[in-house]
Amino acid sequence: MYSFLISVVALLLGYFVYSRLVEKVVAPDRNKPTPAVTHNDGMDYIPMPTWKVFMIQFLNIAGTGPIFGAIMGAKFGPSCYLWIVFGCIFAGAVHDYLSGMLSMRHDGAGLPVLVGEYLGRRTKAVMLVFTVLMLTLVGAVFVYSPAVILGGMTEGMTGNVTSSTMIWVVVVFVYYVIATFLPIDKIIGKIYPVFAFALLFMAVALLVCLLVKWPSLPEFWQGLGNRAPSVGVKGQSIFPCLFITVACGAISGFHATQSPLMARCLKNEKLGRPVFYGSMITEGLVALVWATVASYFFFDGGAAEVGGDMTTAAPAVVTLVSKKWLGVFGGVLAILGVVAAPITSGDTSLRSARLIVADAFKLDQKPWRNRIVISLPIFIAAALLIWFNISDSQGFNVIWRYFGWANQTLAVFTLWTLTAWLSKERKGVWYLLTLIPACFMTSVTLTFILTDSTGFRLPATTIPYLGIGLFVVSLMIFYLLVSRKKKR
Repeated sequence: MYSFLISVVALLLGYFVYSRLVEKVVAPDRNKPTPAVTHNDGMDYIPMPTWKVFMIQFLNIAGTGPIFGAIMGAKFGPSCYLWIVFGCIFAGAVHDYLSGMLSMRHDGAGLPVLVGEYLGRRTKAVMLVFTVLMLTLVGAVFVYSPAVILGGMTEGMTGNVTSSTMIWVVVVFVYYVIATFLPIDKIIGKIYPVFAFALLFMAVALLVCLLVKWPSLPEFWQGLGNRAPSVGVKGQSIFPCLFITVACGAISGFHATQSPLMARCLKNEKLGRPVFYGSMITEGLVALVWATVASYFFFDGGAAEVGGDMTTAAPAVVTLVSKKWLGVFGGVLAILGVVAAPITSGDTSLRSARLIVADAFKLDQKPWRNRIVISLPIFIAAALLIWFNISDSQGFNVIWRYFGWANQTLAVFTLWTLTAWLSKERKGVWYLLTLIPACFMTSVTLTFILTDSTGFRLPATTIPYLGIGLFVVSLMIFYLLVSRKKKR
């Protein structure tokens, strides 16, 4: 528990100290009109109260990421804490804040537009396709996964689980259609803050339970090696597997697709630090709580206490622990965590996809006709993916293996975009704020795909050499390109 408490303090210091340093580099101007004011269209560009924007941003980037990822990552031992803390402060929160501010400085532009501005038109085209496909995939999966849970809870009403699941698939998908078409303040602005509060309240309640129980957990000074006692991450090397497993609690490329949504709703630039950087730190705190709960579950008898075992999947861990520790109310919160959270991430994914395509084709999204033209193909693609998931026993079990990698690859492109922006703005050596994370995450993603069983399956003995070599090569290529640019 001491490692957990140290990690919590470190995250808070990261916000109150390091975030101010990053903010100085951006130099936000509270008097400069934001896109929410200059482009107010009553649809996507709408000034909203800061607290509401924060809660929406937090739920948009969180979903079930800081819960499920942290639970799976906890099997790696206390090294999971270090990745959440350092990843969140120096990579994830910087990634989210700067991508949000860069979007705000470019009239609320989406990620592909920003990538094209600083990494070139060819990269923009690749990122446009890659991002829209990934967001559609997220939307489709986050229709099916909560529908399965709800179907299991309501099978008595229809006679079997399959029928109930199909009904919930339709219900959730119809909600997605409505939420994607309506102005952001109508459904998202009203419901999301409630769900975000529930997610935070659950984390605080579990924190109190942990402090009361004070379990005996692995500490930093007892070793940082992989402690997985059974299935899941047993035998996997911490680098790069931990950095792929725990994404949303440390750094996630998906966040860069969500920050522009709120960049279109902030009233002034000074609010960017508490909203973008602050929401990522908050997500890191939630991830720390769930990593600690999972450590107790897997390493100190928690599984037996709540009726689980070492093979229990992450969603079941959430449900078992919440019901046992928090009673009936905890069961309700668990449902919000494993059902409402993915639904809210799914609808904002499809909304982001719509806006990214609209940016690419320069289509005003206030008229209904334009929204239908863009959204219809996205919804059809999502529906086909859902059907594939239902009709094929493998379905997304195959596709989803690559999502963690794809998510962190998206973070790599965002970090390189931010590095090019800071370098272009001639802000001294402040581009190091994103250059080091960019090189590190480039090394992580390439090493993973080269050595993992889902990739090229190079021998595990090559991992240290690949990790260091790819980091150094990334650094050298950056300085080589900068040198050539200066000569020109």
